[in-house]
Amino acid sequence: MTHAPAAPKEAHSAPTPMMAQYLALKAAHPDCLLFYRMGDFYELFFEDAVVASAALDITLTKRGSHEGEEIPMCGVPVHAHDAYLARLIRKGFRVAVCEQVETPAEAKKRGNKGPVARDVVRVVTPGTLTEDALLEARAHNALAALAEVGGQLALAWCDLSTGGLWLEAVAPAGAAAALGRLDPAELLLPDKLLQREALFELLNDMKPRLTVQPDARFDSENGRRRLCALYEVETLDGFGTFTRAEIAAAGALVDYALLTQRGKLPRFQAPRALAQGGSLSIDPATRRNLELARTLTGERSGSLLDTIDRTLTGCGARLLASHLALPLTEPAEIELRQESVSFFLGADDLRDRVRALLRGLPDLERALARLSLGRGGPRDAKAIADGLTGSGQLAATLKDSAPPAPLAAAIDALTQRDGLADKLHRALGPDLPLMTRDGGFVAVAWSPELDELRTLRDDGKRVVAGLQWKYATATGINTLKVKHNNVLGYFLEVPVAQAEKLPRETFLHRQTMAGAMRFTTVELSDLERKIAEAADKALAMELTIFEQLTADILAHAETIVRAANAIAELDVAASNATVALERRWVRPVVDLSRVFEITGGRHPVVEAVRARSGENFVANDCRLVPDDRVWLVTGPNMAGKSTFLRQNALIAILAQMGSYVPADTAHIGVVDRLFSRVGAADDLARGRSTFMVEMVETASILNQATDRSLVILDEIGRGTATFDGLSIAWACVEHLHETNKCRSLFATHYHELTALQTRLPALSCRTMRVKEWQGGIVFLHEVAAGTADRSYGIHVAKLAGLPAPVITRAEEVLTLLEQSEQSGAVTKLTDDLPLFRASSPVHPAASRSSHPADPLLAALGDADPDTMAPREALELLYRLKALLPPASGA
Repeated sequence: MTHAPAAPKEAHSAPTPMMAQYLALKAAHPDCLLFYRMGDFYELFFEDAVVASAALDITLTKRGSHEGEEIPMCGVPVHAHDAYLARLIRKGFRVAVCEQVETPAEAKKRGNKGPVARDVVRVVTPGTLTEDALLEARAHNALAALAEVGGQLALAWCDLSTGGLWLEAVAPAGAAAALGRLDPAELLLPDKLLQREALFELLNDMKPRLTVQPDARFDSENGRRRLCALYEVETLDGFGTFTRAEIAAAGALVDYALLTQRGKLPRFQAPRALAQGGSLSIDPATRRNLELARTLTGERSGSLLDTIDRTLTGCGARLLASHLALPLTEPAEIELRQESVSFFLGADDLRDRVRALLRGLPDLERALARLSLGRGGPRDAKAIADGLTGSGQLAATLKDSAPPAPLAAAIDALTQRDGLADKLHRALGPDLPLMTRDGGFVAVAWSPELDELRTLRDDGKRVVAGLQWKYATATGINTLKVKHNNVLGYFLEVPVAQAEKLPRETFLHRQTMAGAMRFTTVELSDLERKIAEAADKALAMELTIFEQLTADILAHAETIVRAANAIAELDVAASNATVALERRWVRPVVDLSRVFEITGGRHPVVEAVRARSGENFVANDCRLVPDDRVWLVTGPNMAGKSTFLRQNALIAILAQMGSYVPADTAHIGVVDRLFSRVGAADDLARGRSTFMVEMVETASILNQATDRSLVILDEIGRGTATFDGLSIAWACVEHLHETNKCRSLFATHYHELTALQTRLPALSCRTMRVKEWQGGIVFLHEVAAGTADRSYGIHVAKLAGLPAPVITRAEEVLTLLEQSEQSGAVTKLTDDLPLFRASSPVHPAASRSSHPADPLLAALGDADPDTMAPREALELLYRLKALLPPASGA
């Protein structure tokens, strides 16, 4: 059988002009998915399409060919692209958004027969989001940069959606705590820091959020010039004193923002430096263990922040989150925040009126940022107008209330004197589109010229209808219709049989259909041109008016920012007062002492959960003072040890953020660092067992805690052999007492540790009270002086639902272990109790009769002393003696 010769391989044709344009833009952004605008869709091609279709679960199709292969393609509609962008960003992708930068008419004028010009207008990354649809309204979206200059580290971060910019010098040991507090969406890093061994663990934890940049972008002198240009100043001295590392970090951050936003920036607020030691340091493990902003499962619901948040505005919610993330260490500053809470707590009617006004206020910060980036729309301008009007109403409500100093300053910032809000309300119509390109947002009577153009545009249908009646009457063709499509524009349509009635000198033939013919007239063409020109001119005029309004808004940016900050301050103070009133919280005394005295303390989250189900929370006292600063807490599982430990840590955080606290009274000497090790999990990604994770966290505590710190430790040493664990726990307690000299709560099941109270003078023992009742136990959740005499582990296992044979077996084993003090107890246990005994499920009631028969016991059981003769009793004694096992060594 012969085969036909193979056809010669087809030569690859050059890419089409459109595809050549796409490939050039993609080559400039190889690390991004390219959203390529084509009409009403953003299209993705080649590997981008394959990846995006899988990530978004959308259809993958084909379009044309390139180098002999079909081109994979998928797309998302422009009007809904925000939702798709959000999904891609959450999955870790970067997206370059490519738009048409000229109209087809402009392309035609320049005489180029290729596609309309397109270019990337922004690169969307996790740290550079600004749209509400892509952001969490109640949380900051931080873009951070970490820099090193001259051996010093510094951190800078901003929120492009609000324009805030902060700088902080950090020590290598404190970098993890700073980043844990900030929780940035994206962290910029110079190449050289990837080689720093001291930062290896930190950077490994942050790996999914890292964006590595060339070292040159972190040059401090370039950074200084960049910041001076940004703020249009000759020197940064007017903003404060910054280290070279801080300037390098901030400069790299601004440079990256310019790069991704294609030269556009929000109006950055003045840079603010955080002083070292000015806030309570909380390492990432402690934040995670205490579930401050997120639970261990990553949810906001159930966290401390979720429990205390009663704010009603986006800016207020973000400020509250910042207060919780960054508790203060200066008593005077804490007292100022407390004064604001007290003010609202003592004025129920005023607080309710203020909160009613706050409830309707828009997010001024984010609306202003979008407008400054050129990404805002009519609704953002309306938000500015509504926000400024609401600010004035707040100021009027509070002006005669004699507020404390912080709120007085806020009220002054709310007082509007420039008339911007009134101008915006008059300029903007009632029904606003989302995008400016949709038009129709300028109010009637704002611009007489615009109104004329709109009249011509909107009356077009009426004029067209008049022309149709005129032509039908003149020709006698009642079926004559004036129609419109995107190809012919406006045209006359008549049945073929009636076409001969139309005079050809007036009616010009355009198209013949199967049953109809289409014509036009000079008059109709002129009307179509006027209508189209009027619509284009009206939209162009509206866009010009919007640019003018935006310029007015940006000229008042400082006023708007001050108003937004004031709204946030009022919202947070009123929110904290609301929580204090609802939950019966008290104002703590916070000073520079070394005490930690809480009476009637409660866990804020657990108490809230129990309150919803109608249960009461058992309050407990905690008194850590210089001569009694370490509490060793014993007691069974489920008795409340971990809750007690956590609640005191949370009370310290709440007190130092300026909030009231869940207690009857509270006196807290400022805590400089808070450490918590309460529970750990395997870190399989780095080959770490639970015990290894526990030891790493404990090492961090023992190496960093000072005499002003608060440390809570739960079950140290439980993940290894008993004697190893006991030894480690013993040494840790001694180190906390003798070296760190900090206030500590140390929960343990190692009862041997209680012996330390005789040799460590500042250590005392506490226990969780338990009541035995009808063969079971009741957890009282009360902390009392003393030590636990039992662990009640088997009782807890029974409550957990272990099978009855397992519980019975465990009780037998425990009894033997407790009775046997000599070495070899475990060997005796395995010898005396049959192997696999637990595998035979026996009802507890029958457990005694199921034991193997003992001849000695059987003989005694058969004897009846009441009927036995003296000789029979003597014979029984001899028989019993014979049944006894031989004496050891016999």
